[in-house]
Amino acid sequence: MHTGKKIAIVTGGASGLGLSIAEKFIAHDILTIIIGRDQEKLQRTRAELGESCIPYQFDLTRLEQIPSLVDQIISEYGRIDILVNNAGIHLKKPLTEVTDQEFQRVITTNLTAVFSISREVSRIMLKQQSGCILNISSMAAQYGIPQVIAYTAAKSAIEGMTRAMAVELSSHGIRVNCIAPGFIATAMSSGAMDNDPERKRKVLSRTPMSHFGRPDDIADAACFLTSDAAGYITGTVLPVDGGNSIGF
Repeated sequence: MHTGKKIAIVTGGASGLGLSIAEKFIAHDILTIIIGRDQEKLQRTRAELGESCIPYQFDLTRLEQIPSLVDQIISEYGRIDILVNNAGIHLKKPLTEVTDQEFQRVITTNLTAVFSISREVSRIMLKQQSGCILNISSMAAQYGIPQVIAYTAAKSAIEGMTRAMAVELSSHGIRVNCIAPGFIATAMSSGAMDNDPERKRKVLSRTPMSHFGRPDDIADAACFLTSDAAGYITGTVLPVDGGNSIGF
């Protein structure tokens, strides 16, 4: 079924930043496939966002099944115009206590799965000679943050991979960019920050705009980078952080 609309995939699209991005895409008349593990959350999001939201329940750590997931999407929708690699997990623990298994789990979800789905979607986009891939990084890749070693390793690699992919794919009409969100007020982060006033103070003191971002700030940037308005932009990492990464 091809609707004439652009087709987007947003991984981790049923909550947090992914949900905001999916919502914004749908508002711009883009048919948006959200991928997540939690069937209930997916259905809730579908009910909230309407019929332009297509939920796919899938665990992206099952790497060997990613090719057939992409095949299934292509057989149903005929093309893929946008891929947003947003799904990720977090692990906060002192470096010396992180097990190999824990480290690997974060790397598999936040990095290897991003590579695998990007590879499969790239094959489709190369046939189309068009498309946009958008990765999501983190302030953890801009400077050192304690107790998030695996997450930092994955996000730093995502930024390098963004550049490498852009160089290989851009001459074929496929743009690859990355957003590095600063400290964004989501239900999850607000809870964490309110329990840790010292961390909250530190974050705000080095953010020149002196307030947290909103999920919409990230969604607006995602909309721009995947639109024709960004037609000559590729291989960039755009901090959307109120100046946090340059703040002192």
